[in-house]
Amino acid sequence: MNFSPNRTLCCAALFALLLPSARAAQQSAPTTAAQAPDRDTSYIDAQGTAHVTRVVPLPQTLSPQARQSLARPMPDEEPPQTLAERRASTDAYTAQARVDWSKICPNQIVEAKMAGVPVRIVTPDPQPEANGGLVLLNLHGGGFNADSGSYTESIPIASYTGIKVVAVLYRLAPEHPFPAAVDDSVAVYKELLKTYRPDHVVIYGTSAGAILTAEVGVKLKQLGLPMPAAMGIFSGMGDFARDGDSQALFALRGLSGHLDPPTSAPHDPDYVAETDPKNPVLSPIYADLHGLPPTLFVTSERDALLSGTVNLERASLHAGVDAHLIVFDGLPHAFWHNPALPEAIEANHFMADFFLKHLQH
Repeated sequence: MNFSPNRTLCCAALFALLLPSARAAQQSAPTTAAQAPDRDTSYIDAQGTAHVTRVVPLPQTLSPQARQSLARPMPDEEPPQTLAERRASTDAYTAQARVDWSKICPNQIVEAKMAGVPVRIVTPDPQPEANGGLVLLNLHGGGFNADSGSYTESIPIASYTGIKVVAVLYRLAPEHPFPAAVDDSVAVYKELLKTYRPDHVVIYGTSAGAILTAEVGVKLKQLGLPMPAAMGIFSGMGDFARDGDSQALFALRGLSGHLDPPTSAPHDPDYVAETDPKNPVLSPIYADLHGLPPTLFVTSERDALLSGTVNLERASLHAGVDAHLIVFDGLPHAFWHNPALPEAIEANHFMADFFLKHLQH
């Protein structure tokens, strides 16, 4: 996928390898306005597969900024993007996102290492003195093969909570498949426990980072380590073995852009590698989730990971976890990365308020 590095890229940079990665050798020409269907069609075959077209206007409830962002044309067929191109475009986007978010949320950012793992430490400016004993651990998004979230997920949350955020720059696939990212994240958490009480720590992430947050929660339980005060799973999933319904409906920007038909292959083979897709750390929906901390789940209605998020939230409820779910109408994957959207500000405040509630107990 060939995305340009601007603020509206946020929804397109996070999940490229979690959707089926193989493209047809022959690229079709993009659909034109003249070819676009203007009526609904529906055919259900003997296997229950739906062959449908839908004409779906934007909800009137969206902000003008969100409507403008979603009205941006995007071809439904385009050349695939190499990993090097993806990382370069993601780096360019995140550099600009840092500038854009910092205009709204003043901060200080330090590059460091914890337990040998690179981290970005984002401190709100100013930081309330009373919050000095609290810390938030961010596991960034980026499809496990890039970093599209260590700024966009840390700067607003640090500002709205008034708490320092440590963003883990974990090893990336395909060079370092599962469980490298889990191991790096656990190592940084263990290092934080040398300074902070576990009930003064929150772990959270978006997209790949949301998946990783759940994986880390299960790993901490396996290791017998104390749980954090809360977790945030923002547009994630817990099942690499099975597709959710939304992955057959929505691309990275919702109903626009290229979408490959679902296959029976596991999600993201570069991350999964040789691991059984039903491994309970890789796919926490197969784990015993009892004892995990209060968790906020956030997603949106046109999100490829809508199904994955709500399915993992439901599994958490069955396990007795204090789980809460917020779904935004009409918006695409990880829209809260875009500081131009009022809904993004609203979502980040929901996240920050949940963290503060559980850190202040």
